[in-house]
Amino acid sequence: MRIRFPLYAKILLWFFLNLAALGVAFYVFFHSQVRLGLNSLMMGRAGDRIQAVSEIITGELNKSPGRASADEILKRFSESYRVQFYLFQSEGRQIAGEPVALPRPVANVLSEQRGPPPGAGRGRGPFTKFMERVNDPVRYWVGVRVTVLDRDGARTVPATLLAVSDSMSGGGLFLDLKPWIEIGLGALVFSVLFWIPLVRGITRSISQMTHATAQIADGRFDTQVPARRSDELGRLGESINRMASRLSGFVTGQKRFLGDIAHELCSPIARIQVALGILEQRADESQKACVEDLREEVQQMTSLVNELLSFSKASLKQKDVALESVPLADLARRVVEREAAGAQIEIEMDETHRALASPDLLERALGNVIRNAVRYAGHAGPITVSSAITSADAILTVSDLGPGLPAEALDKIFDPFFRPESSRSRETGGTGLGLAIVKTCVEACQGVVTVRNRQPSGLLVEMRLRPCPPTPAR
Repeated sequence: MRIRFPLYAKILLWFFLNLAALGVAFYVFFHSQVRLGLNSLMMGRAGDRIQAVSEIITGELNKSPGRASADEILKRFSESYRVQFYLFQSEGRQIAGEPVALPRPVANVLSEQRGPPPGAGRGRGPFTKFMERVNDPVRYWVGVRVTVLDRDGARTVPATLLAVSDSMSGGGLFLDLKPWIEIGLGALVFSVLFWIPLVRGITRSISQMTHATAQIADGRFDTQVPARRSDELGRLGESINRMASRLSGFVTGQKRFLGDIAHELCSPIARIQVALGILEQRADESQKACVEDLREEVQQMTSLVNELLSFSKASLKQKDVALESVPLADLARRVVEREAAGAQIEIEMDETHRALASPDLLERALGNVIRNAVRYAGHAGPITVSSAITSADAILTVSDLGPGLPAEALDKIFDPFFRPESSRSRETGGTGLGLAIVKTCVEACQGVVTVRNRQPSGLLVEMRLRPCPPTPAR
């Protein structure tokens, strides 16, 4: 049995795991760099750097005792490290460096550092270091206890080497920002890599569902969403699959129902037509007008039933359609000759253009489109039938110069029985099944049909089919 794990729980768990991992990383880093306040910086890599520099400075000072040489040495190191170096005795008397007044916090720390530095006289031991921040102006003072020779070079005295900077980094001597930048970038990269599997899984599932629902909206009810997840997205995918199956059953049942009704109506309509023929023979002159009106009504009903049968057959046999190479120019000429004799139609097609389709279904679709164009836009100018071949599609286009369609009708024009006119009288058009049959026939040929208005006027119907390589000329 698969355990259902909610998506929100996954996201929260992943989020807290991410926080925990980052927290551990930052804790380890801070623990090594900043333990307790500013003085903790002296316990890490910054303290090691300052200690090394103080040893170098102390060594040079002990090689050249005297105030003048000490001032020169501190000045040289100040310019090199971009911080100001001073040398003070524990009681606060300045030994070397440019004259400076000690801030009270620094003077207090120096007064507490009396006596020799730890390890003096017993080999080199650890230095005592501190860091203080003072205001007005803001300065960062770092002190290291050292042992230097007095002015005469006769004996050693305890002292404190002070380094002063306007910034906490001290030109990289107090605080090296490079490790912080590296750890920040590392944390960012880690977070991205940590979240990618979850986010990619979610977006992939959403993308699959978006594609599937778009296919279902276009009437391709055999579309299925891969159901491999056990969370809310997985249940949503299963629901989409069930919905597609139910819709397929409803639509197929509806079309079958329409076909059955149309088939059942054929017999009574045929009997009515026979009866009208007998009635017409027996009617006198005053009754023939009424019989003729009745014949027109029956003919209209016959056309509707035939359209219903065509729509139903094209819809129910899509999976059984065998596709073959169809020469588009020849097919267009046959359809125009049959459906629009006498109409102003221009055929602009390359003789080599071919498409994979069912000749009967494609001919029926093109015939309905041309018939509609002649009915609604034949008076406005020439109707153009053209074709084009791309790497992915064979495109068959019918365009006219008529009034076009209202914008709100473009998305519904292929729906069965939809007509943009508010009136449904026979004078304003047919049954509303013509373009629905076009859509069904083109989709049975594994194609797509779209319609859009032209500018400044006119309508363009485009049928995209699978292309077929052109036949070599002999």
